[in-house]
Formats: sequence, C-alpha cells, structure tokens
Amino acid sequence: MIQEDTIKLLRECNAGIKMGVGSIDEVLPKVKGSQLRNSLEKSRSAHTKLGDETHSLLAQYGDQGKEPSPVAKGMSWMKTNVQLALEDSDKTVANLITDGCNMGVKSLNRYLNQYKAAEEQAKRIADRLITLEDSLAQEMQPYL
Repeated sequence: MIQEDTIKLLRECNAGIKMGVGSIDEVLPKVKGSQLRNSLEKSRSAHTKLGDETHSLLAQYGDQGKEPSPVAKGMSWMKTNVQLALEDSDKTVANLITDGCNMGVKSLNRYLNQYKAAEEQAKRIADRLITLEDSLAQEMQPYL
C-alpha cells in the first residue's frame, strides 16, 4: 500500500508539473512585461527542476510517470486561446496562470488526502509543488 500510494502521488505530481510547464510555455509568447516574463520563466525553471526530481523518483520505482489528462490539456488550451484572443494582455495571462495554480493546489491537496500512505519523500514533493503554485499565484496578483 505504501509503495502504491507513493507511486500514485508521484504520478499526479509529475502530471501536474507537466501541465504547469505546458501552460507557462503556452502563455509566455503573449507576455508583454519583462517582470511578468521573468516571474513565469523562474517558475517554469523551478517546476522543471522539481519535475526532474519527481521523474527520477518514479524511475526508482520502475514507473514512467503520467501525462496530464488529454481532456484537461484540451480544456486548458481552449480556455487559454479563447481568453487571449478576446483580450491579449498581461492581465489575461496572470488571470489564466492564477486559475491554473488554484486548480493545481486544489488537486494536489486532494491527492495528498487520497494517498495518505505515501512515503514522506513523495508527500514533501507534493508540498513543495503546492508551495510553488501558491507562490506563483501570489506573484500574479499585481497583474490582475
């Protein structure tokens, strides 16, 4: 049970990180302000580093990780592109990123509750990812 919950929690973290990096990559070309761009690039780098760590741990368990849900990716892509088509601004980018961070934090907390038997190392990764998402959402506030 411990190993199973650990792998499941790490998979969800891995998928969430991929989703977050993909979302940042999708909006970066639309960013106009250098401070917002720097904030997003810094967050992307931190997410990528944590993703590498997560992937390494999954490999130790003989697991390849998990891709984000195609439905979630599609919905995110559609929402991003529709909103940016309606208003191509840093405010829109910040709003989209904030929504994504909030959804990520909500999902990660649900997975932490669901996979209670996971090893502490996996829980710490989830907690670090929650902290990254919370921090990015806070950094977006001045642009809303």
